[in-house]
Amino acid sequence: MSEIDRSGLRPRFWERVPMDRMTRAEWEALCDGCGKCCLNKLEDEDSGEVALTRVACRLLDNDTCLCSQYPIRHQFVPECIVLTPKTIQDNMYWLPQTCAYRLLAKGEALYDWHPLISGDAEGPHAAGVTLRGQTVSEYEVADDDWEDHIIEEPT
Repeated sequence: MSEIDRSGLRPRFWERVPMDRMTRAEWEALCDGCGKCCLNKLEDEDSGEVALTRVACRLLDNDTCLCSQYPIRHQFVPECIVLTPKTIQDNMYWLPQTCAYRLLAKGEALYDWHPLISGDAEGPHAAGVTLRGQTVSEYEVADDDWEDHIIEEPT
């Protein structure tokens, strides 16, 4: 089992600290490593409904479900969204249903499998909420074929 690094994190900060007062380390620790935010989505122009595809950003590591170039991702993917307490409301529609940022913004609790609760970075994978080993790179699928890869979000 892999333990998460809790250095620099206040105890149970996610329950006590408003999102806009979290340290950078605390903010980053909210990410459960599911990788779903790195999947390409299709938005219906009429309804605004967003469909999830298994077509992943070229930087997503299919085994870890983490960005392979996170600190410098904008050099490769300039349009990658930077989620902050100020931008979360505008970006809520595309965040996964299980996302800690989304849950906390809505005043909901984290799931038991979240690494901050379980202490185990493998928790989301064991719970089956990630797409480990199930994605295809955007390099492998033509934009016009993304509809063939629409999936239901694992929750």
